[in-house]
Parts: sequence; C-alpha cells; structure tokens
Amino acid sequence: MNIEMRGINKAFGSNQVLKNAGFLLSDGEVHALMGENGAGKSTLMKILTGVYTRDAGTVIVDGKEVEYHNPQEAEKAGIVFIYQELNVMFDLTVEENLFMGKEITKGFGICDKKAMRKKAQEILDKMGVNIPVGATMSELSVGQQQMIEICKALMVDAKVIIMDEPTAALTQSETEALFEVIQSLRQKGVSMVYISHRMEEIFELCDRITVLRDGSYIGTEEIKDVDMNDIVKMMIGREIGERFPARNVKLGKEVLKVDKLTKNGVFHDVSFSVRAGEVLGVSGLMGSGRTEIMQSIFGNMSIDSGKIYIEGKEVQIKNPSQAIKAGIGFITEDRKTEGLMLEKSIEENVSLANLGKVSRNNTVLSSASEDSLVKKAIEEFHIKCFGPNHECNNLSGGNQQKVVLAKWIYTDPKILILDEPTRGVDIGAKKEIYSVINELAGKGVAVIMVSSELPEVLGMSDRIMVVREGEVRGIVNQDEANQENVMTLATGGTI
Repeated sequence: MNIEMRGINKAFGSNQVLKNAGFLLSDGEVHALMGENGAGKSTLMKILTGVYTRDAGTVIVDGKEVEYHNPQEAEKAGIVFIYQELNVMFDLTVEENLFMGKEITKGFGICDKKAMRKKAQEILDKMGVNIPVGATMSELSVGQQQMIEICKALMVDAKVIIMDEPTAALTQSETEALFEVIQSLRQKGVSMVYISHRMEEIFELCDRITVLRDGSYIGTEEIKDVDMNDIVKMMIGREIGERFPARNVKLGKEVLKVDKLTKNGVFHDVSFSVRAGEVLGVSGLMGSGRTEIMQSIFGNMSIDSGKIYIEGKEVQIKNPSQAIKAGIGFITEDRKTEGLMLEKSIEENVSLANLGKVSRNNTVLSSASEDSLVKKAIEEFHIKCFGPNHECNNLSGGNQQKVVLAKWIYTDPKILILDEPTRGVDIGAKKEIYSVINELAGKGVAVIMVSSELPEVLGMSDRIMVVREGEVRGIVNQDEANQENVMTLATGGTI
C-alpha cells in the first residue's frame, strides 16, 4: 500500500500541533517516523487512521484521496495502529482481548471458543510469547501487555501497520522476536511506520526516515545515507554532542543498604548498597524481579524477610508514605497508571507530591508558592505545555515523564529509584534527564536506575547490579562494565 500525506494541519484550540506536515509510505517498506516528544508524530498517524480530523491537507491511499472517520474504517482498509498508550481491557483474558470485536462465531452467532483459542495460541507462538491465553491482562507486566497488543494487530490482514514505540517495554528477546515478524511481514509486502526513539533499532530495521520538528515536515532520507548525528540535527535543529554527559562525581558515605531482602516466589536474598552521589544501574531481563525489588524497598510490596538500612539505621517500610518520610523517591516504570493523575494538571501533580513546599503547615495551600514551584518545573525540565493548568493526559509521553521527574525531584530525596526513566522519551529529552541524574548525584543523592536499555545502563552507571530470576547474579564495576558481561550475567552465565 502506498500512502501520501500532504500539507496536513491540525490545531487543538490555540495550539497548532501540525503545520504543513507530510509523509510518504511505499509498498513493503519499514519507514521510521521520528521527532522530539511533541513533534506531532502520533498526531499525524492518528489523522491518517481517523482518530483525529485534519484541519487542512490531503491523504492519498493507492492513488485515491481518502478520509477515514474512525479507526475501524482505517482497519477495514488495511491500516492498523498499535498505540504507545496500551489499549487493553485489564479484567479480561488474553484471548478475550485478542478477539474483542473480531470474534470467531459458529451457528446462531455463538463464539467458537475452540477456534479462537487455537488461533490465539498460533499468534502467541509466532511471536514467541509464553503467556497462557486464559491469563487475565491485569496479571501481566507492561512488557507482556505490549506484546499482546502487537499480537492483536497481527490478527488482522493488514497492509500497513503503524507501531508507536513498540519495544519501549520489551526485553531483548521479545524485541528480537518482533523484528523477525516485521522482516517476515515486509517480505509479504506489508508496509510499516515505525515510531521510536531508539536509534539502534532505526538503523537495524528501517529503510527510510522522515523527521518532524515542532509539527512541521523537515525531510525524508534513506537510512543508508545518514548517521545518528544527522538524524539528531534534523530532529532538534542542532548537534547534541556526547550521548551521555560526562560524570565527575565524588562518592560519599553509604546511604542505602539492603540485606537479604526476600519475597517468596519473587526474589530472594537480595543484598546491595548505594553510596551518596552514586548511580547504581540495575539490569536484567523482563521478569527477572528488578521492578519487584524496587517496589518492596518503596513499600509497595511486602517482604517476607530481610532488612533495609538508611544512613546506617534500620528502617521499617510498610508503605510508600513511610518510604517518602525516610527520604526515598520512586519514579515508576508505568507513568500512566502509577506515576501521574492523567486527568489532573501539571500543577496538581507536582504540588500533591510537594505539599510541604506549597502550603502553610501542610494545611492551607499557598497559591504563590504553588505557582512558583510549578513554573520552575516547567522551565527547568523544558516541559512543552500551555502552562501550569495543562492536563497531563494531553501531554506527549516524554513531557509526561518530565512531570513525573519534577514532582519527585522537588521532594529532595536522599535516595531516588528510577524505573525505566527514559522509556518513550526522545534523544534530546533523554540527555536532559541524564543531566538531571548527574546533577542529583552531584548533590549527594543516591540514585538507583533500572533500565532495559543496555547502552543507557553502561553509559550512566558507576556500578551495575544484574538480576536474574529474583537473584542478584553480580555487581559489575565501571571498569568491567560492557554489554557482553552484563548479558552473560543476565542469562545465567558467570564472568
């Protein structure tokens, strides 16, 4: 399928999101669509698939001008959109999610459960997904839910598949399985629009790249003709310099010590420490127990045994309130359901975590203090928005993440746990986040950074703790840290 979008304009109120934007897609190609958070990538694709109505411009599919009025019309035409925001029904099973609106029926409209289960299993096997079809979606990790969303799209006889940050929550093995499916679909003539901030994936997978900046079309290039610096310059209008800012932090005293922390069936005998000014990277495959360990330190998950010490004193942390009082901040991997109140404003989200700073005796809000803090957050974190009252639900993913960062950093934590801090964030915003992490470390904050991106862990950490099947397989010093050593530990080997 060939698609041409020309002169696309779209405004939400006074905010002009797309200005003369365009895009060309050819048969059987994987075409990267890139730009900073808020550049208009997802909006352009939502206009193509009928989620939004364009204000101006033309969409031509296989030589004919079209306008889809809803995603169902686009899907009937063969265009499927896998959204970055997961569109799952948490109380239903994997099978029920896969077949919602696409049920296989027999006589009298009765669902053919046997046929549906067989087809669901075939799709899961094709993607290398080892999840029972009868499992409830709420039982699955974010990465597993993302794989089910991808499987759902593959059940349609699609001619074009749009993938918005498809690997953001996936493990290395899940990503490899997805890439194999993409290559197979490309050989069958299926075209793909691939929206991602992961440069390595773009160069491995894509044929061409189109860049948007501030809602406008910047250009289209063959991947073989550009390098990372070229793409970054197209995206942000300047060169970014070193990908990871230099670290020059003097480590202080031990701030956090975890001793033989155990949650039966999840993780056991987990021991490690973090010093003031240190960035401890945490790596491991999806399902290794990384997040669960951090949740237990923050009081979101009970433990069966083990001890936690802060600045040499044992602390009892039964819930997040106690963790916050003890000086622990936690930026969760799932900003949409755990990190933010999406229907509330930037101001409300930042203020709620910092009531001591924006109120008198934690009772009466000070409008002046609240305005000052939130305006500072917007300025320091370069949050693209209309102002403090901008609803978080209407921010791009990267700007939502900046709000989460701001709200926790302004609590002045002694220990900050970052779980996938740059998931779904563009390369310019990533560097801003890395700089913030370095600034915090420079102020003596002990930072724990959980990440699925190995280059990020290697580039930002003083030491790397590798977790496998609920066990700490090893802690690697900076001089030993490389991709081979970390992956060897993560997959059960020794170094």
